[in-house]
Amino acid sequence: MPQDWLVLLKTFRAIAVIRAAQYESGYQMAKAVAAGGMRLIEITWNSDRASTLIDRLRQDLPHCTIGTGTLLHETQLREAITAGAQFLFTPHVAPSLIQLAVAQNIPIIPGALSPTEIVSAWQAGASSVKVFPVQALGGAAYIQSLQAPLGNIPLIPTGGVTLANAQSFLAAGAVAVGLSGQLFPKQAVVDGNWGAIAQQAKVLVHCLTSPKAADCEP
Repeated sequence: MPQDWLVLLKTFRAIAVIRAAQYESGYQMAKAVAAGGMRLIEITWNSDRASTLIDRLRQDLPHCTIGTGTLLHETQLREAITAGAQFLFTPHVAPSLIQLAVAQNIPIIPGALSPTEIVSAWQAGASSVKVFPVQALGGAAYIQSLQAPLGNIPLIPTGGVTLANAQSFLAAGAVAVGLSGQLFPKQAVVDGNWGAIAQQAKVLVHCLTSPKAADCEP
């Protein structure tokens, strides 16, 4: 599974991160980005009825890989695994959580920022490492600066990734990127304008998978 995870990251290059205050909105947001061509979808564990939503999306979007994030402790991680999450994100480096996921053969991606945290996560068994919040340390330039010493570690920057700069993170050496607010404009969610969100996702997919795509702006 961890090796398959890297294949998925290198193939699809972006993860849609959904933090939904309402269950039905979360469902429609996931359906919209899937319609736009995204195949990696994270439902944060602090979303409304996250476990039920993950189970439903796995049934309704069999062509997508559905995971979860914002897992803070062992109870949440075990519940997420039971719910059927196919990958697990944490906002921090916790060796006990990493080891638990590894024992279950489920990809786990801890959040880290400094080189020490990144290496600690990787040595503990992380499948890849979320660099968060990446924009706070210089964005794509920070990812680039990590390549010489840590280029063997697959990095997924989040926190400040936009449609406009996503491709620059991949060019800097990231294996994939994670996006949340940029994919889901608040007004579009409020209005139920799922077509607009699907278009956002379509633009992102084109930008990251087409070598001739010069601009990520929608």
